[in-house]
Amino acid sequence: MASTTSPIVSKILHLSDLELALLLCLVSREHGIITTPSACLSLLTTELSLVATRTFGLTCSIIDCTPSTTLDDFASALLLPPKSAQQPQQPDYFVHSPQRSVHASPLSPSSQIANCILAKNLNLAPKSVQIQALELLRTRRIFTRTSVQIAPKQFIFIPVLEAEAPGKGERVTSHLNDFFSLAHWHDPDEGFVNIDEEDEADEVERGFAGGVNRRDGSHSALIPESEISHLAQLSQQVQVDIEVTRYQMNIVSFLRMHRAVADGITPNATKHLDKLMRCLAPLHGVDFVAPALVGVAVKKVYLHRIRITSPEDERSMQWGSKLEAVAAILADMGPEEVVEDVLGMVTAPI
Repeated sequence: MASTTSPIVSKILHLSDLELALLLCLVSREHGIITTPSACLSLLTTELSLVATRTFGLTCSIIDCTPSTTLDDFASALLLPPKSAQQPQQPDYFVHSPQRSVHASPLSPSSQIANCILAKNLNLAPKSVQIQALELLRTRRIFTRTSVQIAPKQFIFIPVLEAEAPGKGERVTSHLNDFFSLAHWHDPDEGFVNIDEEDEADEVERGFAGGVNRRDGSHSALIPESEISHLAQLSQQVQVDIEVTRYQMNIVSFLRMHRAVADGITPNATKHLDKLMRCLAPLHGVDFVAPALVGVAVKKVYLHRIRITSPEDERSMQWGSKLEAVAAILADMGPEEVVEDVLGMVTAPI
C-alpha cells in the first residue's frame, strides 16, 4: 500500500494544517467546523476559499450569515452563478472575489450547488436556517421555490466560526453541531499560506492565480478528485487490531465519565471517530490504524462536541465537595484539556 500511495503521501507532507483539514473532510465524505480568533475570521474564510479552489480544484461559495439571514438568502448563496456552474474547474471568480453576499444571486434553473460551502458565522443565523443547513447535510439536497437542488458528489460544508482557543467559542445548534465529523482551530501565528503567496505574487502571476498550482506552476489541482477517491477507497481497506479497538472504546468511556464533561458523548461522535481514524491511515501511507492515529482522530472529533459542566452541576458536588474547590479545578478546563487529560489516563497498546 505504501508504494501505491507514495506520490500522494509526498504531496500530503507539504500541505498546511487547513489543507489537511479539508482533505480529511473530502476523503471521509464528511463535514467539519473550522475556527479562529475573531480578528482573523475574514482572513481564514479567504484562505479556505483559496485552498478549496487551488489545492483541490473545487468550486466554492461563501455565505456570510447574520441574524437576519433568511431561508431564501441561504439557498441562493449555496448556488454558483450560471457561468461558474458551466465551468466548475475555473475558480478565478472565487479567488479574486471570494466573499459572496447571502443576497448575491437569484436562483436560476442552470445554477448548481458549489462543491465547497463556507458558512461564515453560521452560529449567528436564525435557528430555521441552521435547521435547513442540517437538512441539506442529511439529504444532500435543498428545496427552493422553483426547483430542487442536489449537492455534487464532492461536497463539503464548512462553518467558519469565532473561537479564541480550541473548543472555546460559539456553537451552532446542538443537532447540527453533532452532525459535523471534525473540528479544527487555526492558530493565526501559523499564517495563511495562500493569501501570503497571493500578496507576494507579481502582476503576471496574479493573472494566473485562479488556476495556477502554487507548488509547481501547473494549471491543475494539487490533489484532484481521482486521488481523493483513491484515498477514500484505501480507507475502507484499513485494518484495525482488536487492541486498538479496545483502546478507542476506553477513550470514549473515559470521555463520557470525565468530571468536566456535561451532557456526555454522543454515539454519532463514536461513529465519526471510527471513520476518521481509518481515513488518517492512508494519508500516512499505512494500511492499519496505529494508536497514535487514534489520538489524532480523538482531538479532531471531540473538540467541538465536549461541553464543560458548571461547578454547581459537577457530579462530586453530590458527595459533599466544596463549590470553591470544584470551581478552581474547572476554571482552566476546556475541550482540549479534557481530551489531553483522557489521552494521558488511557494506556495505549504497545
